[in-house]
Amino acid sequence: MTYFAVLLTLVVPPLVLLVAGRVIRLRQDHHHGTLRWQPLLIVLLHALLALVYTMPWDNYLVASGVWWYDETLVTGLSIGYIPIEEVIFFILQTLLTGLWTLLLLDTLPYALDGDVGGDGRPRHFVASAMIVTIWAASAAVVAAGWQPMRYAALILVWSLIPILIQITFGADLLWRSRAVIALAVLPTTLYLWLVDALAIRSGTWTIDPAQTTGLALGPLPVEEMLFFFMTNLIVAYGITLMLSPAARIRAASIASRWPRRQSAGEG
Repeated sequence: MTYFAVLLTLVVPPLVLLVAGRVIRLRQDHHHGTLRWQPLLIVLLHALLALVYTMPWDNYLVASGVWWYDETLVTGLSIGYIPIEEVIFFILQTLLTGLWTLLLLDTLPYALDGDVGGDGRPRHFVASAMIVTIWAASAAVVAAGWQPMRYAALILVWSLIPILIQITFGADLLWRSRAVIALAVLPTTLYLWLVDALAIRSGTWTIDPAQTTGLALGPLPVEEMLFFFMTNLIVAYGITLMLSPAARIRAASIASRWPRRQSAGEG
């Protein structure tokens, strides 16, 4: 199966349904005089961020042979080492998970309820410390050159940085929204596991067995399962925080204190 066939037959159809749902929602909002473009713009911003953040890392993985593509199943157009189809996939996955998250937040708006009174520092500290520990262990695996754990460690080193930022800023807010986040992440992750398994089975792309643990669900390595879970978690966390009124109040409060801290430091 060509890479474009994977995208057109497996990724685009559910995305089209979600886009149609968003258009219907915008029309309803317009009819009631409450048209809100901000949620859609936030999803588009995440697609841009995903593209910018993922491309250097993905180029490194392909260049170092963690995975590769069947040259007869891609167009040959590439950015660095990655085919243009992969670049498009970054965008489509983010839109898919992002629009699904918006749909859930429209359906379950109470998920964003909660005041900003308690900053949840104990939860922030514990969660952030755990993430830093896992990140450091993963970085050590990469530095040591332990091949069977290399792909998993690279995924964690790369993905835990944005998650650490999100958790440090709003662990308590994300915990309040845990039900909608779970509903946002699990179905999209399961579906993308299926897409990935079909693509691997058809030879569209191949994961280097020497750089993985060898644990797999059918044709799907656990490392690929980890990748889609982590990337969907980043998107769901980011959109939830950016749409949370409490998170916006917290961000404004932090921004207002920043100049005072700088002035105190200079004094």
